[in-house]
Formats: sequence, C-alpha cells, structure tokens
Amino acid sequence: LAQAVHNNRRLWAALAASVADPSNALPKPLRAQIFFLAEFTDKHSRKVLHENADLTALIDINTAIMRGLEDMRGAA
Repeated sequence: LAQAVHNNRRLWAALAASVADPSNALPKPLRAQIFFLAEFTDKHSRKVLHENADLTALIDINTAIMRGLEDMRGAA
C-alpha cells in the first residue's frame, strides 16, 4: 500500500510541475484544476498513510483522469 501511494504521489507531483510551467499549452482553468487535484492527492495520501484514511477518493480521481484520457484518445 505504501509503495502504491508513494508512486501515485510521484505521478501527481510530476503533473503539478507540468501544469505549473508557464509554457504548458493546456488552458489555464484546466491547469488550475489539475494542480488542485495534485494538492488534494498529496494531502489525502498523507492521511491514508498516517491516519488510515480511505483510499476511495484517490482511486476515484485516478479513474476519472484515466477515463478522460481514454475519451480524448477515442476522439482523436
């Protein structure tokens, strides 16, 4: 569990860094939403590891992102 949560945090940290870059071509509102999700994921991951919080929120976020990416791939 700890390794999976750590890997997920690393992924979201990379996404946050990418959308914080001014040269990122995504629309600013989308970049802000992704950054917010990265912050939430980091905070909730700490709770999962230290307070035995539920993983459901992290799973739901990742699933929604994967579905959105799949929809974009299908539309291309």
